[in-house]
Amino acid sequence: MEQPKPTKKLNIVMFPWLAFGHLIPYLELANQLAKKGHHIFFVSTPRNLQRLPKIPQNTSHLITLVPISLPKTPNLPLNAEATTDVGSGHGTDLLKEAYDGLKEPMRKFLEASSSSSQPLDWIIYDFSCYWLPQIVDRFGIRKVFFSIWFARTLSILGPLSELLKGGEGSWIELCTPPRRIPFEDKSVYFLPFEARILFEGLRMATSTVSDVVRYQGSIDGCDVIAIRSCMELESQYFPFLQKYENKVVLPVGLLPPSLENYPMDDTWQPIICWLNKQRKGSVVYIALGSEFEPSQDQLNELALGLELSKLPFFWAFRRSKLSPLVLPEGFEDRTRDRGMIWTSWVPQLKILSNDSVGGFLTHCGWSSIIEALQFGKPLVMLPLAIDHGLYARFMVHKKVGVEIPRNVEDGSFTGSCVVESLRLVFQDEVGQIYRDEAQKLSAIFGDKSLHGKYIDQFNDYLCDKQPSRSQ
Repeated sequence: MEQPKPTKKLNIVMFPWLAFGHLIPYLELANQLAKKGHHIFFVSTPRNLQRLPKIPQNTSHLITLVPISLPKTPNLPLNAEATTDVGSGHGTDLLKEAYDGLKEPMRKFLEASSSSSQPLDWIIYDFSCYWLPQIVDRFGIRKVFFSIWFARTLSILGPLSELLKGGEGSWIELCTPPRRIPFEDKSVYFLPFEARILFEGLRMATSTVSDVVRYQGSIDGCDVIAIRSCMELESQYFPFLQKYENKVVLPVGLLPPSLENYPMDDTWQPIICWLNKQRKGSVVYIALGSEFEPSQDQLNELALGLELSKLPFFWAFRRSKLSPLVLPEGFEDRTRDRGMIWTSWVPQLKILSNDSVGGFLTHCGWSSIIEALQFGKPLVMLPLAIDHGLYARFMVHKKVGVEIPRNVEDGSFTGSCVVESLRLVFQDEVGQIYRDEAQKLSAIFGDKSLHGKYIDQFNDYLCDKQPSRSQ
């Protein structure tokens, strides 16, 4: 009988960008790798580490949280350590400048760890630390670029450095499916207002470094690209990216979070009491993420649409301290009998799992979509920035929801468009297809066994390709 392959125990560093939309998926991957017996060194700032979800008891002894403080950065607010602390725009630029100041502390940490009796084998890092691969190479550590975006996003981001050389009008090329993709996919495009915002944002230098340089430097310097996606959703994109980037490209699955990691606490009690009073499938859950905000005009129209819809809703209306956004005067009073507005952190996964929630009005962050569809919740989509539009087009293609109609030139929309979208997904007979297809797709998004197999394959790769010096 063939003997089972011995399990290797690796020492792995994880270094995500300073946004909870990145930190949480990185922590989920850390948990999955720790379950394989590997020792994970999870590096971030002290305050971010304190705000992470509690690490499960079965992996806590194998995950070491490594705090590294940001350097003082002019105009960066005191104690700002994540995008949720600064909002979008200039605050995020300052945060990237501070993040670059972690170069020397990271070098010292890697140097000290590499000279220990158990040297590091792998580092798994994010898009913003373009300077990291060159440091890591000095210590013989192998490198994974882990993309929290799905493969379609990387397929568009890859050649942006060339596109940016084309001048002011080059953004128009983002409004049609890329010609370089050798198969048809009509869902891979941006609306004009999205393309302009993305194009200008990527051109903008942060501490003399644009996001294109950050991304491309991180990709070019890695040994392997890992992507939070799966073949069941993007089977054609993985071989395409592997050929395009000339690197190994691996899906790690969707990393669907588990309710077991979100124990009951005082925050949950008033929420569950309210949800349990609502009719099954009737509640609109609204959350627009923590990194990007709508304009005040967009917020006003969104609130108007909710008010006119007459649907019960739970709105996770959490803003940074610097946010100028305010709800329309009298909105809370007029909707008090059927709506709950929550201004602090909420256990989103638990809310989405509740039977009273019939759908999710979302900004289309990938993590939020994964959380909703693992429970079969249809989507009303209001993409706000970066790659959100790509997710929205793909979900529309999958018939699991609708986008709120918008002016394609400036991104504006009306309250009546919000009402129509909500009623279509929640009430109208013609919208039953979205409710049905969301339930069907939950068979992929919520299949822990399926995504566990992707982790197994990723784990096998890390073990097989570990540095030759390791035992």
